[in-house]
Amino acid sequence: MKKPFKIGVREYKYKKDAIIHYRSVLNSYDFGDSLSDSDFDDLLDLLNFDYLNYLAEIDHISEEDVTDMKPEDDISEDEYYIIDIKVSQVQFNTKCFEVFYNNGTSCYISYLMIINNRQYNPEKLFDKACRNSIQDDLRSVKQSFFDKYSLKGQVKCQESGQLSKWSELSVDHRQPNTFSVIVDRYKEINKFNFDEIEYLTNEKNLLLFKDETLIQDFINYHKEKANLRIVRKEFNLGRAS
Repeated sequence: MKKPFKIGVREYKYKKDAIIHYRSVLNSYDFGDSLSDSDFDDLLDLLNFDYLNYLAEIDHISEEDVTDMKPEDDISEDEYYIIDIKVSQVQFNTKCFEVFYNNGTSCYISYLMIINNRQYNPEKLFDKACRNSIQDDLRSVKQSFFDKYSLKGQVKCQESGQLSKWSELSVDHRQPNTFSVIVDRYKEINKFNFDEIEYLTNEKNLLLFKDETLIQDFINYHKEKANLRIVRKEFNLGRAS
């Protein structure tokens, strides 16, 4: 008998049933609405589903290292966690889930990309850990830009010139050195054996390399190669799509 498709505590007979559920949740809200408590928990389960199930299957991480951070958990004020999830408006007047964190940042997520991209492999895990390694650096770049150019809490988008708030902007890699190009070149130079790389999750529930030397090495390589700019999220999202 076929194993059910499971996300959190919910089980679906087919992947398409999970897609229908999350599409229904998305379409049940107006732009700007926050999710109900039950829908909020469903979205947290979806975010954890992104890679934690795969990690458990291949035994690259111990169960005690897999965390499920929620606002009601016992955490200190300086830790990084989700405080709200809303339905936001993106390109072409379409809806998207937007995740808000306690440090004032937010990001869009695609339930379709997460559900359809479950089949992780060791190289995909490596790519994800690379992206997570530079999150503090990206936030620092954004903060420095605001400190230098902010006028009444807004700065100009470096693509459109539109005055925008912090929550409306993200850090973008200028071509030709997109993030994926930087990671691919880094892997090519170092010739990693991806099956031997070990991982952990930190208090922010981010997948990271267990080897701190590897984290710092990629951070330094990224700083050397990346040319960053601050743009409105819809531009960044459009390129990612």
